[in-house]
Amino acid sequence: MSANTCKGDRVVGPDPSSIVLLHGWALHGGVMAPLAAALAADGHEVACPDLPGHGGRPFEPPFTDLDDLAAGVGAGLPPACTVIGWSLGGMVAAKLAAGGHPSIRRLVLVATTPRFVAGPDWRHGLDADVVGEFAGELERDYRGLVRRFLSLQARGDEQAPALLRQLRAQVFARGEPEPAALRAGLRVLCQADLRDLVGHIAVPTLVIAGGYDRLTPPAAAAWLAGHVPGARLAMIAGASHAPFLSHPQPFLAACREFLDPAPARRARA
Repeated sequence: MSANTCKGDRVVGPDPSSIVLLHGWALHGGVMAPLAAALAADGHEVACPDLPGHGGRPFEPPFTDLDDLAAGVGAGLPPACTVIGWSLGGMVAAKLAAGGHPSIRRLVLVATTPRFVAGPDWRHGLDADVVGEFAGELERDYRGLVRRFLSLQARGDEQAPALLRQLRAQVFARGEPEPAALRAGLRVLCQADLRDLVGHIAVPTLVIAGGYDRLTPPAAAAWLAGHVPGARLAMIAGASHAPFLSHPQPFLAACREFLDPAPARRARA
């Protein structure tokens, strides 16, 4: 097997099949680089784009809601790809797949919820008052809010100290996110509700969740897996919101079983 090469935000393996990794709020595609490298070693071509206004990408095209954000991301998808979306990126991926985006052949939803905020008919989300505090803090000290959000992502994980160090080391590695993009992304998290849409997803889907996730609870992932037709659920015991970083081996095992990369398995043997 030849060595992987890097091309911009892509990691290219031999005999590539396309995978697109979509990151979460306030971060950037670089945080998913270890996952990209592992998947490239399996023979895939992996793209790790920044969402608009995140990392090194300008806030173009701008977005005000999930429809806008999904349209901007969807315009850049390669044909016949697998999309692996994490958190906000997972909501984007689910929205695109539910709308029948022609490029998406398979879907992996990581720490993803159909609705981020709890309500009278949805118990599996963050309290609306807590999310309201995020909005106020964003205006006062967005760097402080981002650091607090990273702490929430690691909380409960059996590898919490190491995970938090990884996240903090990566958060501004591609530059600071634009405040307007953070506001827009937080608005998406506050307002988006995919519960009536996920039943229209018609591609093979894997839902991966951390058993200790405090931001997108395991019950939300179980609901999602139960309402996406034919979806599988992989629960990573001991993980919180970023299982691809804190528990890379079980995470990769779940992905590989879903993607069924037989040539890569032979190459690793």
